Order: sequence, then structure tokens, then C-alpha cells
Amino acid sequence: MANFVICILLTILFCTTLATCQNSFTYSRASFYGSPVGSGTSSGACGYGDFGRDINGGVVSAVSRLYRNGGGCGACYQVRCRYPQLCNDKGVRVVVTDHGEGDNTDFILSARGFVKLAHPNMAAHLMAYGTIDIEYRRISCQYPGNNLIFRVTENSKYPDYLALVILNQGGKKDITAVELWQEDHKEWRGMRRAYGAVWDTVNPPKGPMNMRLQVSGDDGAQNWVQLTAVVPNDWKAGVSYDSDVQLT
Repeated sequence: MANFVICILLTILFCTTLATCQNSFTYSRASFYGSPVGSGTSSGACGYGDFGRDINGGVVSAVSRLYRNGGGCGACYQVRCRYPQLCNDKGVRVVVTDHGEGDNTDFILSARGFVKLAHPNMAAHLMAYGTIDIEYRRISCQYPGNNLIFRVTENSKYPDYLALVILNQGGKKDITAVELWQEDHKEWRGMRRAYGAVWDTVNPPKGPMNMRLQVSGDDGAQNWVQLTAVVPNDWKAGVSYDSDVQLT
């Protein structure tokens, strides 16, 4: 009985420690980039286009090692400045839309995101630093009322070449694989990660396309999310298709 109680206590302690580690902050550095309106960019390495400029109100970031060859695209982070005389305690929630490296930085925030770190009337003083000390942690992305969207990129060529960018990636999971159902061979066929959040394939299946996404969580567990007829038979370049599904 005593051994059983000890086992239970150790399990609780382990789970508590794991949750604490997953929710803890990591020290790093951050800078910012300029744009005419202080928001994101439509030419980011994740391939989001105009979505990358406007998502999250333009409060976005380029990252370096967190980019993970494109696997980090769409991830959300809470970033807090470590200068209490200049910055608030809450920090800012940013969405990864680009790859970029600075002076030992993990984040290069849009100017709109950078100023949200500061106390009222202190933004100009904070921006004068250029690069600052921060702490960050990954958090769940939330897109209330918005489903996962598949946008056919402009360089797709119907019916021979299909490239998709995945938008509104909710939750705190990475998309690690995308597959299309090949009806004539009765098997799943993998798409290639072209770059960032863009996946492509030559000679895509005919007819409405069934798809599945492999998603990976913080604990390393991988699961498949299956979508039915997410891309129509007569798909067109530059058009977005709603999946009616949300990742959580």
C-alpha cells in the first residue's frame, strides 16, 4: 500500500513538473523591423502573403531557430520585455510569419508588436534600444469563428501542379505532414513541404480531395486529422477554401 501511495505521489509530482516546464519562460533577445504601417509583411518566408501582413492585427514576428525549417510557421508566443521601467507585465502575443536573424535574437517583431511591450508613453524609449532582453513561451493560437483555411498559391497550375498554404492554424501544435488520398491506388500520398507553411504536389488527385494532417504537440505525440473534400475538383490558383475544421 505504501509503495502504491508513493507511486501516485511521484506521478503527480512528475505531471506538475512537466506542466511547469511547458509553461515556463525562456530568456532571449528581440528586435523589430519597420514597415509603413508597423504591421507584418506580405513577403515572409512562411508563404502567407497578405495574410501574414494582417493576421493578429499585424502583431507578428520573424524567428530564427524557432522557424524549424518552416515547421514553426503559424506558432504563437507570448513575449515579455525584461525592462520593468519601460515595459508592462503582460507582454504581447505574436504569430510567427517569417524567418529572420538579428543580434543573437530569437524574435524580430513587427513594430506594431514591439511597441505593445511598453508601458503607455514609453514606446519611443523602448524602440530606441533597438534590441532588448525578453522572455518568451509558446501559447495556444486562437482564431474564434475562423476555420482552418487552405489557400491555393498563385503559382499553382491546374490540373498538374498544386501548392497550398495552410492558414488559421489554431492550438499549440505543429503540422508535420500533409497527405492526399489517391483514390486510384487506394493509398495516402504525401505532399512536399515546399517552404514555410506551403505544401505542394505534382499531378494531384482528380475530384474533391480528401486530406489528412499529421500534427505534433509539445509532448511529442503525433496524431492525424482527416478532412473530407477540402479542395474541390475545379480548384483555382489564388482561391482559399474553408475546411469547416478548427485545430485546437
